[in-house]
Amino acid sequence: MLQGNKPAYTDKQKRQAGPMEESYQQRGVSEDKAEKRAGAAVNQTAGKPTTHKAY
Repeated sequence: MLQGNKPAYTDKQKRQAGPMEESYQQRGVSEDKAEKRAGAAVNQTAGKPTTHKAY
């Protein structure tokens, strides 16, 4: 996961980051960078409410 308090990540965020991290590693990214990138991707989506367009 990305910087910060790692225990603060929810189980769902940890589950989401796992496959992303593996995918980065398969593409040749180092383990450390893959972990950070996956954490950043999860952080981007965390806390964002879903928006629905009214038609």
